Amino acid sequence: MQTLKIKSNKREEIVEITREVEAVLCESEIKDGICVLFTQHTTCGLTINENADPDVKHDFLLFLKNTIPQYYEGFRHFEHNSDAHIKSSLVGASVTVPFENGKLLLGRWQGIYLCEFDGARERKVLVKII
Repeated sequence: MQTLKIKSNKREEIVEITREVEAVLCESEIKDGICVLFTQHTTCGLTINENADPDVKHDFLLFLKNTIPQYYEGFRHFEHNSDAHIKSSLVGASVTVPFENGKLLLGRWQGIYLCEFDGARERKVLVKII
């Protein structure tokens, strides 16, 4: 198992980590299997989505921000990041990607992303090659 350290620069940001994951896979020298990624944080998530058009990331965050605003009447959590916890639960804390011949089997336009909802900060993503 390896740990990736990913830095975000904004409160809400989507950071592509595909290359970092590919580097871990290459180092493992395992040719076929699955790659499991997991974040141990409760205010960020992991997803696979389009990596060709940056507007997808913008639209993704805009929708979540408008649907679940940071300051929502009735939220009680004293850190004012209840929205980040909800967004993290909706996106999820893990992704699994099969690989063959040492290559991730992502689709042509797919990338792996850390979704930051309570940054800026450094996050850890655990990577397990099986």
